Amino acid sequence: MDKKGVKIVTIGGGSSYTPELMEGFIKRYEQLPIREIWLVDTAGGEEKLQIVGSLAQRMWDASPYKVDIHLTLDRREALPGADFVTTQIRVGLLNARIKDERIPLSHGQLGQETNGAGGMLKALRTVPVILEIVEDMKELCPDAWLINFANPSGIVTEAVLRYGGWEKCVGLCNVPINLMIKEPAMFGKTEEDYIFQFAGLNHFHYHRVYSAKDGRNLTSEFINQIFQVEDDGTPANIHKEKFIEEQLRAMDCIPCGYHRYYYMYSDMLRHELGQYEKHETRAELVKKTETELFEIYKNKELHVKPEQLSKRGGTYYSDAACECINSIYNNKGSIMVVSTRNQGALSDLPVDCAVEVSSRMTAKGPVPLAWGKFGPAERGWLQVMKAMEECIIEAAVKGDYGMALQAFQINPIVCGGRPAKALLDEMLVANEKFLPRFHDKIQELKRQGVTIKDDVVREICEKGL
Repeated sequence: MDKKGVKIVTIGGGSSYTPELMEGFIKRYEQLPIREIWLVDTAGGEEKLQIVGSLAQRMWDASPYKVDIHLTLDRREALPGADFVTTQIRVGLLNARIKDERIPLSHGQLGQETNGAGGMLKALRTVPVILEIVEDMKELCPDAWLINFANPSGIVTEAVLRYGGWEKCVGLCNVPINLMIKEPAMFGKTEEDYIFQFAGLNHFHYHRVYSAKDGRNLTSEFINQIFQVEDDGTPANIHKEKFIEEQLRAMDCIPCGYHRYYYMYSDMLRHELGQYEKHETRAELVKKTETELFEIYKNKELHVKPEQLSKRGGTYYSDAACECINSIYNNKGSIMVVSTRNQGALSDLPVDCAVEVSSRMTAKGPVPLAWGKFGPAERGWLQVMKAMEECIIEAAVKGDYGMALQAFQINPIVCGGRPAKALLDEMLVANEKFLPRFHDKIQELKRQGVTIKDDVVREICEKGL
């Protein structure tokens, strides 16, 4: 790696999250000297790329550092000589997320960006594109690290490791960082006062907390406090339904906010159905927020990350992505929570699968910290979820309808049997444009009369979006 300066390539550079990334790089420039940054997007995102690219350049111009921002719609132009490639893509843009949420809800099932049917459809769209990026990296920047923030991040990491043959891959999520900041605040303290240990899968992890002073296990005290406060660290995009206290005490670890979709299924479904009826699903609200953000980004006087970006759900994104790059570049040995190869850290899951786990970040990548065994309930959940991930990845790579159906059948928050098949069929037809590997099956489903029932989704599809 060229210690004279770092070349960063961000694929999905037209994302509203990009100012977070720029802020993080500017803050770390003295440790992480950036030589050049390339922002890459597709033709469909060109307008947003130009807007956010101009803001990114203004942010650097307002800093003490001279860094040029390059914009392109051709990733092969950007990749040669890259040291780090970050991915924050959304195949199908926010209209695809609206489909992921509204179609399941129209079937009376949970619709969520990274969980259940919505998360699996996002994987079907995203995995093939990520693997194409990896193939370009093998040719054009074979020494680069792939730092993935594209959801479902853990599934993407598993796909890269299992099918991409690319070991220099780290999956990131802002949820653990959010928890490590918000949970100490419940006691009026900071992250430095505690030792956090995380283990599980992306958006399905657990953690324990220890005293940094004497190593005492304080997890039960944190569980107590979670039920006493309003802000327990749950991300803004998740309805804050309270967990069942006795359950958390029995597991002796703290589940992440996304576990609500599994442990508190009926309550979360009731809340989401209410949002669905009011056309206030998270996807629809985020689309409105993003439209407002890009209007703000157009202001040529703006040269800092706007406060409104915190509503987008990406809080602390830059701390995850930029510190990961900084730690690898400088061999810092920082402890971060990342998706990486298990290597035995979680003894209940395959040694070679991707897990989300506290890891020491080094020049050779993450070194996962041993967690050991989970209790029987958590072990069962994780093993089912990992099997689901393996099925949906194989389906995405091979265009295998049967494996996709297998994933839908075993996903804990998809109603099994014929309802699972009906849901999968409609979601495949709605995503036809972004699922070329399922082309033949989708044509067959259309001949069989599978149609889009939800008015909002049908309008999006009729517009070819």
